[in-house]
Amino acid sequence: MGANSSSICELPENEYLKRLSGAKAVSENDPFWNQLLSFSFTAPTSSAELKLLEEATISIFRSLVENNPRTGNLGALIKVFLSRTKELKISAECQNHLFIWQAHNALFIICCLLKVFICQMSEEELQLHFTYEERKPGSYGVECEDLIEELLCCLIQLIIEIPLLDITYSISLEAVTTLVVFLSCQLFHKEILRESVIHKYLMRGRCLPYTSRLVKTLLYNFIRQERSPPPGSHVFQQQTDGGGLLYGFASGVATGLWTVFTLGGVGSKPAPQQEQSSPLANQSLLLLLVLANLTDAPDTPNPYRQAIISFKNTQDSTAFPSPSPHAFQINFNSLYTALCEQQKSDQATLLLYILLHQNSNVRTYMLARTDMENLVLPILEILYHVEERNSHHVYMALIILLILTEDDGFNRSIHEVVLKNITWYSERVLTEISLGSLLILVVIRTIQYNMTRTRDKYLHTNCLAALANMSAQFRSLHQYAAQRIISLFSLLSKKHNKVLEQATQTLRGSLSSDDSPLPDYAQDLNVIEEVIRMMLEIINSCLTNSLHHNPNLVYALLYKRDLFEQFRTHPSFQDIMQNIDLVISFFSSRLEQAGAQLSVERVLEIIKQGAVALPKDRLRKFPELKFKYVEEEQPEEFFIPYVWSLVYNSAVALYWNPQDIQLFTMDSG
Repeated sequence: MGANSSSICELPENEYLKRLSGAKAVSENDPFWNQLLSFSFTAPTSSAELKLLEEATISIFRSLVENNPRTGNLGALIKVFLSRTKELKISAECQNHLFIWQAHNALFIICCLLKVFICQMSEEELQLHFTYEERKPGSYGVECEDLIEELLCCLIQLIIEIPLLDITYSISLEAVTTLVVFLSCQLFHKEILRESVIHKYLMRGRCLPYTSRLVKTLLYNFIRQERSPPPGSHVFQQQTDGGGLLYGFASGVATGLWTVFTLGGVGSKPAPQQEQSSPLANQSLLLLLVLANLTDAPDTPNPYRQAIISFKNTQDSTAFPSPSPHAFQINFNSLYTALCEQQKSDQATLLLYILLHQNSNVRTYMLARTDMENLVLPILEILYHVEERNSHHVYMALIILLILTEDDGFNRSIHEVVLKNITWYSERVLTEISLGSLLILVVIRTIQYNMTRTRDKYLHTNCLAALANMSAQFRSLHQYAAQRIISLFSLLSKKHNKVLEQATQTLRGSLSSDDSPLPDYAQDLNVIEEVIRMMLEIINSCLTNSLHHNPNLVYALLYKRDLFEQFRTHPSFQDIMQNIDLVISFFSSRLEQAGAQLSVERVLEIIKQGAVALPKDRLRKFPELKFKYVEEEQPEEFFIPYVWSLVYNSAVALYWNPQDIQLFTMDSG
């Protein structure tokens, strides 16, 4: 194969591309298509490579937009592709490389053209370009088939029916990518699209019966994480023993076109990131998330979301509830394993969130697993490295924890799982700790990070809600986890005193000067007091429900008992302080009776004995602390820009000019 990617500059002058985009119509049966589609290269593997291609061929696109209304060459190219896909399944079974290779090349060109068309024109104009045919003198308008619907249907059938082999990997990936591109019109609108033409095609008509099979195939693509085959192996084999004809034919007809264009081709080094991942799995997951977040039509709920929230385990033999129009079954064990292994990516965490929040079959299955640490640890690691993650990824991880902590069985079992040597936790060497104690440590660390950096009330609320849900089930807390609970309370107490002092000083100053507006310290104080009350409720919940299981928390409470003094008489905390005050007094008096200079071991022993002796009826009962995650109204306003920012940043070999993006700002992308 020819020169390096610098020869892309020759593409605008290429005779085949000029003919495709020129003023002369090319019929579907013209030998030209065989010549155009016989280029040999590995498709671009990065957005940078695609950007180079797009910039080099902009004159070709402009020419096609101008001439297509008269020539109908875009429609002819699509019809050529459609005719070739009819034989794709049998070609895969017969290992017909040439046929699959040409069909892939046709789809690659269609996808590149579509991407630019969708970016530069309205959906109405796009529809028109699909209807144009060659205008012959004296001919009358003939009602043509709906090419957009036919192409969409064909892409879906290709994804769900073509077996995944080395020779079909590229065309399967290209089909998924083209569907993503079809839906990308959302990127170029600030507002959420609710009446998109493409959405209508996908949600009704000929595409609708394939809904569950498409969702199932995309999920299995994600589960299997199939690596891309070695460059060149899936296009054609360069052989000398009787197989050389194919190579000779390919390179012969492509002279002057794609042989000089080797983007990401044989001999070029793929990026390390792409080497490690599965492009098809990544792209399939992104398409799945886009489909799941399409808005409901006025008369039709989103069928893809219905499929995602209702599928069941292959081991589940119970009947589907009626009606379940898009129900299917999938292997939950494989899905669980893939989700555990892939949590480093935003999109895998978002899929986990959707499944836990909306698919009760998946949630029930996951909560019954005896190896929940495999799922929880990667989520905790996301929160631990909060500085390196975008805020949306952190939110999703936190909400997943909140959903899990709604289940009492989960809250009990996490304290029974003992972990050894958590290498990513760097503040302190943790040679042995329960999953429950580690979860508490990471959530408290997230709160402290938020207090000093982002100051996001939403983050605070969800962190505290997760701790509150767990608090009644705290068991055998690690001494470091117990210390951190009290340390967080200490930090809040200092912050409370500081704001109180600032408010007092400002009030004094305002009496002598009446010109500048006062800062709203009352609001700051109110927020801090809400958080302090929540922390006191969490401590109180643990003491009233599982005091005898948590000597380390009682020890930490006694060690820092002075902290709580100022809140005993505070009107906002008096009620909740009663139990904490009683526990501090009861154990302090037992320690005083035991004498001075007590060792840590002796103090813990006295606490354990005292926990048995403390009459339970002396502790006042409060309502159980339980918080449930509820999606805000119009969740699409958050999720649709988020999903498309993931597509923009993570899709394989897709590039959009950042200046064209309207849906989100680049820093939120």
